Amino acid sequence: MAKIAPRPENLAPLVHAVRGEKVLLDADLAVLYGVATKVLNQAVKRNRDRFPADFMFQLTVGEWEALRSQSVTASATAAVMRSQIVTASRRNVGALPYAFTEQGIAMLSSVLRSPRAVEVNIAIMRSLEPFVCSLH
Repeated sequence: MAKIAPRPENLAPLVHAVRGEKVLLDADLAVLYGVATKVLNQAVKRNRDRFPADFMFQLTVGEWEALRSQSVTASATAAVMRSQIVTASRRNVGALPYAFTEQGIAMLSSVLRSPRAVEVNIAIMRSLEPFVCSLH
């Protein structure tokens, strides 16, 4: 599985606004961390008490459809990147994705415990700051 370099220009197209929160989806995070989506979600399930509803939530069908339609109308580069990531990492197409807030992403580094997880989390936190400003 190809890893995406954790740089702001690579991460910005992956950040979405859902339920008034800036989030990254499980499949995108899995690609960034270099693990399968199933592995990431299993690690979260084994540590469910670390992920309250304000750290992580499952998208509804409507939210997932809205995000998918947004990626079609996004810029060509972002849409291509998004399409490649989802195609590469979301094997169970029928399963609704999980969305991780900033706090949930920070918690993932303690659950995944790898140098790559730390590197990716730092890059994500740096990338989210400009996104926060654009929401206001």
